Amino acid sequence: MSEILCEWLNEEVKLSRSVVPGSFSEEFSTGYLLGELLHKYGLQDDFNQFSQSRVANAKLNNFSRLEPTLHLLGVQFNENVAQDIMTGQHGAATKLLYELYIALEKKRKEKLTGVAMEAMRPAATAKLKSIESVLYRERLKTLTPRQADLQLQQISDHFEIKSKAVEDKIARIHIAEQQKVQKLQEEQKAQDIEKHRIGRRRQNEIMARIQAAIIQIPKPPPSHTMKAIEAKQLLKKKREAEDTYKNIKKFEKSLAGNASAVHSQVTGSNIKESLQTQKLQETTREITTQTATELLGIYSDDDYIRKIQKRLEEDTFAREQREKRRRKMLMAQLIAHEAEEEAYREEQLIYRLMRQSQQERRIAVQLMHVRHEKEVLRQNRIFREKQYEERRLKEFQEALDREAALAKQEKIDYEEQIIKERECHEKIAIERAQARYKKHYSVCWEVMNQIIDLSTKVGEYRLLTNNRIPLKLMLDWKEFFFNGKPMYEQASIQPLPNEPNPEQLVELNKLNLLDEKDYGEYKSMTGEWCPTEENSENKPPLNNNILGHVLRRLMEIFYPPKPKSSPPLFPPFPIKGCILGKLFSGKTTCAKFIEKVCNIQVLSVDTLVQEAIQAFLKNEMKSEHNVIPQEAESSREKNEVQKNLSKSPPKVLNKLQTETPTNGAKGNCPVKKDPSGQEFLSDSSQDGLSKLSVRAQLGAASQKLLKKGKSIPDELLIDILLEAINQTPPEKGWIVDGFPMTINQAKLFEKAYTGIDPETKDENSGKLSLVTDPRAPNKPPVTSPAFDVSVLLDISDTAVLKRLANLKSNKLKSSQTEQENNNKNSDAEILEEKINLARDQVLHRISSFLDTWPKLEKWFSVHQSTLVKVNAETEESLVCETVKEIIMEEIAKNQNRKGSAQEISPGKKLLPVTRQDLLPPIPVSPLPIDPGSDEWIYVDEPLPKEIPDFLVPYWEMVEHAYMNTIKTILRCLRDEQHSVIYYLADIRKKFQDYLKHPDLKQEFVSQWQSDYNSIADDLREDEETKAELHQRVTDLRDLLWDICDNRREEAEQERTDIMNDGWLPDRRGIAMNHFFSLMQVEVDRFQDTKRLLHDYYRAMEGKIPTEDIQDFTRIPLLDIFYVEQKEDQNKSRRIPLVSWKLPSPEINITKSKSKGTLQKSAKDENSENGVATFGKDENLITDTWQTAVTAVSNMVTAEIQSKEMEEEKERQQLELKEDLKSSQTLSGKAAGKDAKDTKKFSPKSATKKKGPPSTASVVEVSPAPMTPEELKKRELTLKIKQEYFSALKHEEVATKSRLELIKEKALAFVEDLTMKAEEAYKDMEKWLGSRFLAEMSSVEKLIEVARHHIESSSKIQYEITLEETDFFISSDVKVIPDPVLSPHVPHIETSGSGTLTISQLNTLHKQFLQVAPKGFSLYQHSAK
Repeated sequence: MSEILCEWLNEEVKLSRSVVPGSFSEEFSTGYLLGELLHKYGLQDDFNQFSQSRVANAKLNNFSRLEPTLHLLGVQFNENVAQDIMTGQHGAATKLLYELYIALEKKRKEKLTGVAMEAMRPAATAKLKSIESVLYRERLKTLTPRQADLQLQQISDHFEIKSKAVEDKIARIHIAEQQKVQKLQEEQKAQDIEKHRIGRRRQNEIMARIQAAIIQIPKPPPSHTMKAIEAKQLLKKKREAEDTYKNIKKFEKSLAGNASAVHSQVTGSNIKESLQTQKLQETTREITTQTATELLGIYSDDDYIRKIQKRLEEDTFAREQREKRRRKMLMAQLIAHEAEEEAYREEQLIYRLMRQSQQERRIAVQLMHVRHEKEVLRQNRIFREKQYEERRLKEFQEALDREAALAKQEKIDYEEQIIKERECHEKIAIERAQARYKKHYSVCWEVMNQIIDLSTKVGEYRLLTNNRIPLKLMLDWKEFFFNGKPMYEQASIQPLPNEPNPEQLVELNKLNLLDEKDYGEYKSMTGEWCPTEENSENKPPLNNNILGHVLRRLMEIFYPPKPKSSPPLFPPFPIKGCILGKLFSGKTTCAKFIEKVCNIQVLSVDTLVQEAIQAFLKNEMKSEHNVIPQEAESSREKNEVQKNLSKSPPKVLNKLQTETPTNGAKGNCPVKKDPSGQEFLSDSSQDGLSKLSVRAQLGAASQKLLKKGKSIPDELLIDILLEAINQTPPEKGWIVDGFPMTINQAKLFEKAYTGIDPETKDENSGKLSLVTDPRAPNKPPVTSPAFDVSVLLDISDTAVLKRLANLKSNKLKSSQTEQENNNKNSDAEILEEKINLARDQVLHRISSFLDTWPKLEKWFSVHQSTLVKVNAETEESLVCETVKEIIMEEIAKNQNRKGSAQEISPGKKLLPVTRQDLLPPIPVSPLPIDPGSDEWIYVDEPLPKEIPDFLVPYWEMVEHAYMNTIKTILRCLRDEQHSVIYYLADIRKKFQDYLKHPDLKQEFVSQWQSDYNSIADDLREDEETKAELHQRVTDLRDLLWDICDNRREEAEQERTDIMNDGWLPDRRGIAMNHFFSLMQVEVDRFQDTKRLLHDYYRAMEGKIPTEDIQDFTRIPLLDIFYVEQKEDQNKSRRIPLVSWKLPSPEINITKSKSKGTLQKSAKDENSENGVATFGKDENLITDTWQTAVTAVSNMVTAEIQSKEMEEEKERQQLELKEDLKSSQTLSGKAAGKDAKDTKKFSPKSATKKKGPPSTASVVEVSPAPMTPEELKKRELTLKIKQEYFSALKHEEVATKSRLELIKEKALAFVEDLTMKAEEAYKDMEKWLGSRFLAEMSSVEKLIEVARHHIESSSKIQYEITLEETDFFISSDVKVIPDPVLSPHVPHIETSGSGTLTISQLNTLHKQFLQVAPKGFSLYQHSAK
């Protein structure tokens, strides 16, 4: 049967939990599955109120709701069956399920619903069943134990188990202590047993013999004692009690069976009466039969029979009355007994709990209070349930309770969500703090590493340079340190790889950094290239203004500037501002307050986008959107919007064009049509879009992007905002709420509003690096920023989260008021959507604000200086008032600026009028103006197109070559400085190591010491022996002196070899070649500049530029190679070389003289050679400088002479033409033609006249009267000549001053190099002399010690050591063995008074060991 039920429940009914045959009692004990089963068949409508919990209240609720349904099906079900199922009695759940199976299958076959079965039931039976249901619930509550009682029982059981465990632990500890004591006693007894073991053995043997002789007699049985009698009585009582208990149990079971059988047939009120009548009938039958049998034989009279019957009736009635009284008494006693038992159990429980600790007592008291409170709540619930008579009110109350529970649960969930958001925010804040800490730590770590590297680098170079580090190196290291570059070389870049790795890239960056630094100092003549105070007058002149003007003009022609678009025009608003801040910082609240109080238009980008989309959906036309009534203003605003739209980026405009594509659309304007009026598409929708207002068109583009799920680009947002600003009345200011949010939006809005792009730079600004034009147009004046004021509502992240948490309660309150007021329904929905959206995005928006705000803060505070911070964590009214004061203050400032501008403008307009009135009457002759000065007016005649196309690339090539060559030369000079430092440090170290080479002095000293110690002792006192020994010492001294002299000569030869290895001349030659290359670079720059000016001015005169016949000047370099290598290549080289190592006659003379002095002193030779070579180098540098200066002067002179010769030829040709013109008579037409010819030739001849003209020459050239045009051309030619020569003179002076500075630096570099080398050579000489003197001193000390030992006739016991410059006698090494010592006599110890000797103590110890080997003798005696 169980398998059939399982198959039915699992496959047909398909309960939520699968059931197996052995789990019926456990699975159906809660009643939940029974309710689900009935719900599946449509009989249990209140199944949603069932609970799956196993607590007593849940079970009571489930089985109370099951009882009416089971009775409706006709299934036998009462409180006893429910109790059996709840307690898990075996077979109870199976029996009920079987009955349900039969009833439900019957219902399914009859196709009856629950409503039909309820309707078919009679009204009387239904009412009776409802009464029985109420009684059933009350009985079930009494039978079901309460959850509090179960919990108390669990607590008491827990504490009992705990107390038993404590008692067991104490018992175990007590037993362990007893075992320890017992073990000690057994050990003590073991010793006594060992002593008496022999005696006990004897006694045992005697006792065994005696027992063997004795006859065993059985003992009599023990007599009955009082204890045995009492035990028997106790057992008898226990048996009687058990029998009584069994009878009572049997009686209770029979009563329960009879009650269940009768209950199924009769109602609850007739159960007791039926039981009583049944029992009474049985008893009367028995009595009547008994009395009838007893008295039938005696009496047979009818009266007697009637009396008997009457008596029997009386007895029956009396017995019934007694039975009723007895049952009432028994019921009362049973109730009293149960109350006493309950009270007793409570007292016992309280007593058990009171025996525990104070904490357990408090728990017991609290549990009793809880129990009492639950009892009170139960009574109140019963009383409240009795008050509700109608089911409608009950259901309504339950609905309200459900709503309250849902609201409470929602509140709890919301609080949990807030807590999670706070935890997430704290985690994000911790990550940000860690990121900042890591960044700060990495920066500090990098700085510390750089400081350490700099310190170690300085320490290394202090060792290399004898604590004299060059200033140039310190400046280079400082440059590395400030730019964050490593001090030490990361990788080698020689040779330069094609694809460098990161370390090589770092080294290249370091190299470029030093190159730029050195080139900047050289170009500006500062730092290392700053002229000395003596030659400060020869500092190069300032910028060549004429050359700068020429180059700027050529650049503007070759690189024409882009046409600048006119900035958009907006009316002067009283205030332009924005309010920024985090989410929930109060931006919208402050904006609404300012809009009401200050009459300022508040613009929200989100609202503007929604309005634009609504305008598109409503098909807003152009005429509908005109806010300003005047036609001119409206047209002007539309044009401005069109301009703004035309400047928007291609992405937005392409999207707009996809909405309104037309054939004639230009740029990015979405509403422009073809000029001819022909549209590309004939769709009616395109016509409608073209007629829409600008706002509607922008809304169309926004809607299209939003429908695709894309975000609106910044450019489109700014166009929408500008359209709203255009529609704002000029008398009202405007404030943007929460915009811009990123730095890109701020820059785009600045560009769109002011027309100035903050990121654009002048293209031609970086193309001229050598010269500049002081009259070049400066940057446009800085206009006022787009925002007059930018207010930041500063608030912490914690405050934002608190405001978000408080927003939920405000939303609930607003929802309650909105239910009362239906007009605000749409606002409530919008508010709820915003709250939900903000709650979901709060952490993301806070983090995005923290990411973007630093750049925005720099933009508003540094670039525009409009940022004002306001603490937004104070009260709302204070924040609004503070923002209002800031806005009003800014409005007042703007009004003051306008007033001051209106006052100043009339004066400016009058200034040009006064100058025109005052200048003409003053007949003062103007002073001569220097070309290139501020008053000079440059000649800007038109140039042929080919001239800029050739000259601009030519000059760019000149600049590039000039910069790269100088950087390369300066880099080589830096490398030379490093190589000098390393070479001098290397030769110092090598020479010191050479001086420390070992020699043979120690071997000779050791040999002499061994010979000296080998002499017999009896011969040491002999005078002849002493004399011989003294002679040997003298020979040793001479030998050691010879060794020292040889070492000194070898060291001097090493020093001479180092000095004569040719390193110093080679370094000087290389350094001078570098400086000569610098001079060549300056001369090349001058030649290129001269050629550019020459071609430019000739082209401006209209002449063809001539080819420069003169070759470029080449400054010769020093040939530092041998003659054999040079002669073969002498003809193929472009740069001339000067022989430098070949000895000149003067040098031969100085060398021949120095050869004689070389035999006297090497020091004099070195000093004379150094002076001679330095003088030669100085002469070479001076001669080369003079050559360069002369070449520059000659080029200027040749240019002036060629210009004058050209003018002289033109003058002669002009005179010849004038003579021919005066002698011949021509017709009017021919004269006109000749006049035209003269006009053509006269400008050319006039422009060729350059140089300072004299009045005599002018008179000679033009004896005849000249036309005004010829005079004007003559003046132009003279001005060009003056300007050209002035520029040449300026370049000549600048080049000569730079050449002078290069000469000074070359002389200083060569002198410093020579001084460092000479200093190193002098240090070598000093080390050599001190070494020789120290060696001689140590030899003298050795000889003195040797003579002392000879005179004292003693051997030298320890080894004599002579190492390098040190002499000492080593006491660790003995040369002769020590004498043998006499044997030691042992000391005999004597005993004093009261003391024992060591031998006596040893004897006493041996005796103690014999008496007590283990040392327990005294201990055992004391134990006994």
